[in-house]
Order: sequence, then structure tokens, then C-alpha cells
Amino acid sequence: MQHILENLRNAWSERLADPSSTLNLVARLIADYGRPYWRRYALAFAFMALGAACTGATAYLIGTAIDQAYVSRSFFGIVIVSVLAVVIFAVKGLANYGQAVTLARISNLIIAANQRRMFDKLLQQDMAFFADKHSSQFGARVSYGANSASAVLNLLVTAIGRDLLTFVALGAVMIYGAPLLSLGAFVVLPPAVLFLRKLIKRVRSIALAQFGGNMLVLQSLQETVQGFKIIKAFNLEDVMRAKVYAHVDEIERASNKLARVSNRGTPLMETLGGIAIAGVLLIGGYNVLVLGSSPGGFTSFITAFILAYEPAKRLARLNLELQNGLTGVRILFELLDLPAGPARSGGAEKLEVARGRIEFADVTFGYRPGEPVLRDMSFAVAPHSVTAFVGASGGGKSTIFNVLLGLYKVQSGTVLIDGQDIAAVSPESLRRQIAYVGQDVFLFHGTIRENIALGRPGATEEDIVAAARAAHAHEFIAAFPDGYETKVGEQGAQLSGGQRQRIAIARALIRNAPIILLDEPTASLDSQSEYLVQAAMAELIKGRTTLMIAHRLYTIAHADMIFVVESGAIAESGRHDELLRKGQRYAAFYQLRSTEQRTDEPPAGGLRAAAG
Repeated sequence: MQHILENLRNAWSERLADPSSTLNLVARLIADYGRPYWRRYALAFAFMALGAACTGATAYLIGTAIDQAYVSRSFFGIVIVSVLAVVIFAVKGLANYGQAVTLARISNLIIAANQRRMFDKLLQQDMAFFADKHSSQFGARVSYGANSASAVLNLLVTAIGRDLLTFVALGAVMIYGAPLLSLGAFVVLPPAVLFLRKLIKRVRSIALAQFGGNMLVLQSLQETVQGFKIIKAFNLEDVMRAKVYAHVDEIERASNKLARVSNRGTPLMETLGGIAIAGVLLIGGYNVLVLGSSPGGFTSFITAFILAYEPAKRLARLNLELQNGLTGVRILFELLDLPAGPARSGGAEKLEVARGRIEFADVTFGYRPGEPVLRDMSFAVAPHSVTAFVGASGGGKSTIFNVLLGLYKVQSGTVLIDGQDIAAVSPESLRRQIAYVGQDVFLFHGTIRENIALGRPGATEEDIVAAARAAHAHEFIAAFPDGYETKVGEQGAQLSGGQRQRIAIARALIRNAPIILLDEPTASLDSQSEYLVQAAMAELIKGRTTLMIAHRLYTIAHADMIFVVESGAIAESGRHDELLRKGQRYAAFYQLRSTEQRTDEPPAGGLRAAAG
């Protein structure tokens, strides 16, 4: 006996120690979501208790009606019972309405709160968190996880407030009318509960597999929409179709298995219920016909027994349904328990930029441990200057921008802006001083006006139009039938590459930041679009410290300083003419670019000339 008790104690301790166990998850749900809304849940519980009492009263009332009709032969008694029936059912209807509306309002509050919390948690992460994950899984987790907490709490409250109280009320009617019959009727419950307990673990694993399959289908759908041009260009319809069909088949198999396992106990419970009803009818009929018992009491008992059958089945299946719902709760808490990313671990100090001098001092950084991309990199950027970074792909040019934006935390060294270490300032204040325009422009779904205004929330209409004019975008915007209210489509699909770039520059212009980062913004444009974007960039860089990853030769030629980046370090630096005279790395790079871009001509002298 002592050995058995010790095993039970150890098993219970293991459950308590596991944060994902059913007991701990339910306890956390009640603490996090049940406690703040306990008054509303108490109101719903009161409505359920009232409904349960009405159900019990209904069973008792039917027996009373039988006695009034066949024993007392009282028509007045029948009238009283009829009036009571109307009142009871009306009260029950109001109680059901009250509990349904109350639970729905609580659910909506919890779902909205979870959506906010999960979205905030995602915004707190750094770039490394998203690097190896597909964006579709976040949408699936937010959608599935946000609804799970209220669903499980509603399941528990309904099980206790509706099913358990209804079962208790009907059980009281049964015991009052026929105590011995009631004892026999309750014998069928333990075998059903024991059988259903064996299915719980399987339901949990199948539900997880079902969620994983749904996430893969969402992933394939998103890739199909975003990569539709590539799918058509490479005739990938059959490949994508086969991929999606495989995921759909996987979900179908998991759903079918879940249906089989979840309902495996139904035949047993129905059979046990039939046996119990048959036994009650035999014994009850014998009592009425042979022993002379009241037919009303027997009728009340049978009515209560039949009405209690459904809530009893739901209570027996509660743990099974609970495990299915807790799958989403685990997904919810996995996301909510994520620590804030390193990008938010800066200090509370606010960055103040007076001149715009930037310095990298022995900076080392890598996206993966043991694989540095920047290696003891050191350089300085003068205020109000144009500095270009050139070099082969993979050398670390874009990583410099990522570090400067505070998207990643360096492993060693310091990054200074006007002598302030960016690791010691808040990321928000750092990024407020920087305007970024990249090669792959991202526009948000919405209108042109909304996308430009994102550069400075709260900007006036005059500010938006002025920024668009300076970015040489106003002309094509005004030509659209809807003007600034034109929808850009997903990721700006309704606009050309040059138009997207100029809107991105307008977004950067309206920000009015002292530091500008340009990551090859003209690399993929045709000559005409490039000329317009170059003119827009010339307006953007006036009087600002500008860092640019260079692609076109004339952009490189007119920079105040050029850094050649190789293998994560500065291999050479100087002005264009100086570097050409040295005849080293930059000269070789320039010669290679000259061969590739023989037809390139600087638009009226490059950025500096355009600015003038």
C-alpha cells in the first residue's frame, strides 16, 4: 500500500511540475482570464443555475400532471400545472438567453485581449526570431490561440453551471421519486468515464497534428498568392497543387481520426444508457402495476432520467473535449511566454542627434553562433555627408544597416551616433532618427496616402502632398482616378517598381530624420524610373547624414566617402578619384562594374548635381 501511495504521490508531483499539464493549464486559465471576469462568469453561472432548476422542475411537473389527471381527477389541478409549465419554460428561455449573451460577451473580451497580447508579443521580438519561421504560422497561432482560452473557460463554466447543475437537479427529482431506482441508474456512469479516460492522450496528439496541417495549408496558400507571378512564369501550378493537396489529405486523415477517437465511446454509452432505461422501466412498471406505487412519481423519475442522460454524457466526455481545447491554449501560452527580443533590451535613454556622426568601433556580429558576418569592423561617417558601401554580395553591407537600425544586437564592439552608444538608448528613439529606403520596397495594404503618412503618424495633408512632390511622386499619383486614395494592393502590387520606390522615398522624406539609409534603392529599376528615383533621393539626402549601399557607378563616383566591404571588414576607403589612383580593390570593382554597365550615364551629374 505504501508503495502504491508513493507512486501516486510521484505521479501527482510530476503533473504539478509540468507547466503544460492539464491541471496547470486550467489553473493558469482561471487565474489569467477567469479572475478578471469573475463577476460576469458568476452572472452566467446564476443564469445556468436558474435554467437547471427549471429543467428539474419540468420533470417533477410532468409527474404532478399525471397524478392530477389519473389519480386525483382534478381539472383545476391540470390548469395550475399548465400555467406553471408556461412560467417555467419562459423563465428557462430567459435564463438560456442571459447565459448565452453573457458568455459571448466574455468570450469577445478575452479574444480581443488575446489578439492584442499576442500581436504585442510578436512586435517585441527581434529579427532573428522571424528568420527561420514562415509568416503563416503566426497568423495561424494568433487565430487559433486567441480563441482557445475563452472556448475552454466556456466549456468548464458550461459543464459546471449547465450540465452538472442540471444533472444534480434532475438527480434530486429522481431520488425524491424513487431512491432505489436512482441508485441503479447511476451505476452506468463509472464504466463510461473510465473508458473515455483512455482516449485523452490520443485526442491531444491528433489535435496537434490537425493544427500543424492547417498551418501548412495556410503557408502554401500565402506563398501561392505572393508568388503567383513566379508560379505562372515557371509553370509551377502542378507542383503547388500537389503540395497543397498533400497537406489537405493530411488534415483530412487527422480530422477523420479525431472524429473516430472522440466518438469511440458513444456506442458504449448509448448501450449502457439503454440497459439502464430498460431496467428502470421494468422495475418501475412492476412497482406501479403490482405494488401500487404512484404513476406520477414513476413518470417524474423516467422523465428526469431521460433528461439527465444528455448532461451526463457531456460530463463524461468533459475531459476529452477539454484536451482538444487545451491544444490551442498551449499554443497561446507558448507565444505569450516568449521573452522580449534583444532588440528591445536597450536602455531607457533617449537618442539625441545634433550632427549625425556615426562610428563603428571594432564591431563583431553574426546571425548564427560561430559564423561572424562583421569582423571587428571599424569606420566613421562624417555628419551631413554621403557615404557609400561597395563590395561583393555577402560581404556584410546590408548587415551594417541592420545593426545600425537596432534590429540585431552586436556580439562585441560599439556603434556610436554623435558619441552615444546605440545599445544604451531605446530602440524607438534610435529608429526615430533614421529613415530607411530599401531595394525591396514594402508597402502596406491600403492607400497611397496611408503609406506615405506611415513615415510620420499624424502628418497633415499638406505634409503628405509636399513629401510626394519632393519625391517626384505627385504627378503619377494625381493621374490616378482616386489620387492619394488609390489602393496599392498587397505589397504595392498595383504600382510599378519606380512608383513604389518614390512612395517609399516620400515616406522617408516626411519622416524628416537626420540620418538616411539607402539600400540599393535603384538596383532593379529601368533607366527612366531610375532617373526619377535618383532625383527624389537627391531631395531626401539634402543636409542629412546619408549611408548608401551603392549599385550604380555614378552614385559611387559622387559620394563623399566610399568604403569597400569584404568578408565583414573595411578593406579600403577613400573618395572615388583617390581609390581609382590606388589601383587596388575599388579600382578592380569599378572596372568590373564599368564592363557590366557600359550604357550607364550619370543623370546630370549624379545625386549631388540633382540636389543642386
